[in-house]
Amino acid sequence: MAQSLILDAQGRDARGSTMTLADLVAGAGGGSPTAAKDLITIREMTREFGVTARALRFYEEKGLIAPTRDGQDRLYSRRDRGRLRLVLMGKCVGFSLEEVKAMLDLYDLGDGGVTQMKVARGKYREQIARLRAQKRDIDTAISELERAIMVIDHRLAAKDTAGPAPAED
Repeated sequence: MAQSLILDAQGRDARGSTMTLADLVAGAGGGSPTAAKDLITIREMTREFGVTARALRFYEEKGLIAPTRDGQDRLYSRRDRGRLRLVLMGKCVGFSLEEVKAMLDLYDLGDGGVTQMKVARGKYREQIARLRAQKRDIDTAISELERAIMVIDHRLAAKDTAGPAPAED
């Protein structure tokens, strides 16, 4: 069920599959080799999601995932894989881990995920507004830099046509 969330600029994962945020929310990507397994090891988790074991332990420490233990070994359930998928998706679109955890924790309310989906929808809309504002700021900065380049280019061109400056004694 889980699929790698390390996406390139075209939205493709490490295996070349194209995943969208909507796909991730819908739980798409069931073609992974570990999708049918109930429990997988930390090594399988790192391979499947393209994250380090250290990152998985960090997410566990933050309460985002909760693997079971078999001695020293961590075993990750389908639920852990789904939660990790949402953690990585949230990070990808700019949510803090605290925001992601708050949304994930709503799943446990026992209402079939309705509250979680409504809260997530609201948070997604807020994030879209933040990202659009950032985009406007970035577009403004790019325009200012382009104008500055044009001024510099004109000044350099004027200096080139004026010839070399006289040497000082």
